[in-house]
Amino acid sequence: MDNYEKIRVVGRGAFGTVYLSRRQNDRKLVIIKQIPVEQMTKDERQSALNEAKVLSMLEHPNIIEYYENFLEDKALMIVMEYAEGGTLFDYLQQRGNSLLDEDEVLYLITQILLSLQHVHFKQILHRDLKTQNILMNKDRDVVKTGDFGISKILSSKSKAVTVVGTPCYISPELCEGKPYNQKSDIWAVGCILYELLTLKKAFEASTLPALVMKIMRGSVAPVSDRYSIHVRKLLTSMLQQDPDKRPTTNQVMAEPIVVKTLARIIFEMGKVKSPIRMVRPPSVHPSHQKRKGKANSPRPSLLQGSPSSVVLDSSNSSSVLKPCPLSVVYTWGAGIGRPVALPLPNSDIEIEDIAVGRLQRAAVTTNGRLIIWEVSSLKAEAVIPGAMDQHAEIFVPRFLEGQSAVTIKQVSCGELFTACLTDRGILMTFGSGAHGCLGHGNFQDVSQAKIVESLLGYEISHVACGTSHIVAVSNEDEVFSWGRGDNGRLGIGFLESFATPQAVPLSGHLQFTAVRCGLDCSILITNTKTLLACGNNRYNKLGLDQHDGSSISVVQDSSSFRPVSSNPLKDLLIQSVGLGTSLTHGDTYHGYVSGNSHSVYLSVMYLGTSHSVYLSDSGDCWVLGSNQYGQMGSKDSQVSPRHPFKLPLPGDAKLTQVSCGDMFTVAVTEDGEVFSWGKNSRVVWGGRRKKIHMIRSQFLFLKIILLESFLSLVVMATHCSP
Repeated sequence: MDNYEKIRVVGRGAFGTVYLSRRQNDRKLVIIKQIPVEQMTKDERQSALNEAKVLSMLEHPNIIEYYENFLEDKALMIVMEYAEGGTLFDYLQQRGNSLLDEDEVLYLITQILLSLQHVHFKQILHRDLKTQNILMNKDRDVVKTGDFGISKILSSKSKAVTVVGTPCYISPELCEGKPYNQKSDIWAVGCILYELLTLKKAFEASTLPALVMKIMRGSVAPVSDRYSIHVRKLLTSMLQQDPDKRPTTNQVMAEPIVVKTLARIIFEMGKVKSPIRMVRPPSVHPSHQKRKGKANSPRPSLLQGSPSSVVLDSSNSSSVLKPCPLSVVYTWGAGIGRPVALPLPNSDIEIEDIAVGRLQRAAVTTNGRLIIWEVSSLKAEAVIPGAMDQHAEIFVPRFLEGQSAVTIKQVSCGELFTACLTDRGILMTFGSGAHGCLGHGNFQDVSQAKIVESLLGYEISHVACGTSHIVAVSNEDEVFSWGRGDNGRLGIGFLESFATPQAVPLSGHLQFTAVRCGLDCSILITNTKTLLACGNNRYNKLGLDQHDGSSISVVQDSSSFRPVSSNPLKDLLIQSVGLGTSLTHGDTYHGYVSGNSHSVYLSVMYLGTSHSVYLSDSGDCWVLGSNQYGQMGSKDSQVSPRHPFKLPLPGDAKLTQVSCGDMFTVAVTEDGEVFSWGKNSRVVWGGRRKKIHMIRSQFLFLKIILLESFLSLVVMATHCSP
């Protein structure tokens, strides 16, 4: 709510509270509906989000404008246009017994018809048209249709069957439980027209059965003779008992009496200063530039972090006692020659989950906060006096904005985009919208975390980002994927790309415990610890080839999820899977190691294109794919092409985590030791080789034993002592 100021409560509904608020950037009054979705069921969430979904599809001067939605204080906030004149119902009530002139009646009803024509053109039913849902501007000469909370989006020629709406305005076919389509909205507009002409409801009764009987008879009190026969005929046509005899919105708009009013509206409304969204040019004033820097720049900058968040190394000062951190996060690669401890906003932060993307570095704390590290555009000497390394990057940590009351439990990063999951199963994405990876139905970039609306009706339990796609799993084991579809990586049966989540067809009732995404592939891990994979199977990196004795049935790509078939992986219980992902950035890669009182975490992403690594429950490590640079941990003579290779481990080492890059593989043992093997230029840590002790075996292992100072940092992160 940093961008809005709440003024007062203006209403309460079935799903939440409605606030009159002020938008900070232009001081414009808006309406914010606050809906506590985290306490709702799946169906209630879907209903609550329906209005935002429908309004986002509509753009018309006679329809309340939708601005945005976001998650705040564990509630969905829907921001929309504020109509200062109140409702049409209030306006008619204030008139007492003073009837409206015919010109005013036609002026108002024609605007309602214009809005309904646009709604029906979009294949949407409003289903709750009434004077309480027709809002007016300050001068009360412009009306806007609102409250699309129970609207329904129809397929062509389809009909809705659910009985919804306000009883006084429901049509005869609803009373009989028959299917209906747009003609039921026409009936409701007829009831509104009758109300404009008489200042009374067309159908009223003390009980619901009596009301239904009146509607079924279709008898209404006659309107005043002061109104022309043309208006009365229009009313009669709209209140026909048989929906097939009622006109469509296009037919009503073609009536001569309506056409005449429509021409007047076009000319007169053109004189009104219409609300135009102004794009403010960036200010050149230094103070303005600093204040506006975050809003105008889509790329991370130092200005987005608080100066207090910058943690400087004061190890040379013996007078400063640094508190012992609960966790330390390291990064290296992409020009960083040795592991660097990333600063944390506070020393008492404990890290639970980490993720890394092309430029993103993110972590989730044990109390559910999401930390994002951004790289300062300033060189070291501009920030730290006397800095020796002029090319050192300055990392600035910040908490994800606007989500202080939301508990994040998981984060995943892709190619310039990030997905984060709350403890209530709500998925949010932000970053680059290329390939539709954000799941918002478009390809636009989003700077702040935004709810994936089409999944709000589901409680998401797992999410994983590939380079350009996302796969999510619900708590009911429904699988959804979206983004780039090349090579069948979405697992939906074909290769098209999608900007909104698509349900993944799966046979049988399966339960999933994890999902992994690579550059061009995806893997699901079941509760029985078996694997389903889809996408590019180059070099059999997914293990989809079927081995029958000496013969191999080669699978290049799979557009649907299918079981891993290569022996012996198909019979193993898999604990963890590492998939190499890819960019075209030469030797660059990023890595993180984060320690707390329980374990050491490692995540290495990007650049992997041709191999994968699997970890079994027993701690055995299996590698598949290309061994061009020794990334499978063995000499070529010991590896059979397209066959899984069991990696011999030194001594009694037992691996707990695995991951891989383009030409290298990294693993962590239960003792916290880090192993790396593959192409030497990728796996070497440290700025100078003399600081690294390399133990080479016949399996091309590279055991990392770094400086004592580095080890002390790791020890301090895992076993803190004064």
